[in-house]
Amino acid sequence: MRPVDDTSGLTEQFEEHRSHLRAVSYRMLGSLAEAEDAVQEAWIRLNRSDIGDVENLGGWLTTVVSRVCLNMLRSRDSRREDSIEAYPTDPAVSREDTVDPEEEAVLADSVGLALLVVLDTLAPAERLAFVLHDLFAVPFDEIAPLVEKTPAATRQLASRARRRIKGAPLLPEADLSRRRSVVDAFLAATRGGNFDALVALLHPDVVLRADRAVGPTPAPQFFSGAVTVAKGAMAAMQRARSTQPALVNGVVELAMAPLGRLFLVLRFTIEEGLITEIDVVAEPERLAELELAVLDA
Repeated sequence: MRPVDDTSGLTEQFEEHRSHLRAVSYRMLGSLAEAEDAVQEAWIRLNRSDIGDVENLGGWLTTVVSRVCLNMLRSRDSRREDSIEAYPTDPAVSREDTVDPEEEAVLADSVGLALLVVLDTLAPAERLAFVLHDLFAVPFDEIAPLVEKTPAATRQLASRARRRIKGAPLLPEADLSRRRSVVDAFLAATRGGNFDALVALLHPDVVLRADRAVGPTPAPQFFSGAVTVAKGAMAAMQRARSTQPALVNGVVELAMAPLGRLFLVLRFTIEEGLITEIDVVAEPERLAELELAVLDA
């Protein structure tokens, strides 16, 4: 333990790295409350450690917080195995009294809602390897001891994660681009409350189907006609903030993921530049069948 009079200087040094540690932890855990817990644990371990021989405090702290996050991810996986229903209401994930929901919403949007959703599907070691290497440029030989693998095996972990995150488009680039322009325009019109622009994107006889998890009644919903469908989209304008384009089963769709947790997916049928069908997928078993990936910016 260090003398009491060292505490002030140590605090200043830690604060210099806090924002970086928070960024790493949030991408590792996908929860601002848990990220703050991980950073706090790193501070506690720093206070208990002799760092006299540490030349790179930032790297040392990144290693510490990464180990903490890896343990938290593994514990989370164990809880999921014990009870698949327990995780969404886990107090560590939903402690709204300890974080500002608005701050977390902004943070999730800046990181990328689709990225957070896909990261949550990775195994803990894959997630750590990808986050540290691809997002924070940590060399594989520094990551390897954390996951108890060789650098080559750690590289493979990140590679598998990268393939999962990037996905594989089913359409040629030109078709993918045209489809994305329509989907982007739909989202922009919905977010902006531009009713006329939204109607212009819809085929006059457009059909919207929503499964049982969407509406106020336990029955599937069906709507038809451009004006009717556009009015429904306008009613969900606030939700559009937590919606982003994503690659879903190899095709550009819209994923609604408040705070990076998948809530529903809008799947589109597009013909000659107009949306002819919209399928709203929200039932957990249907969402689980979808493969989400991140679209390039």
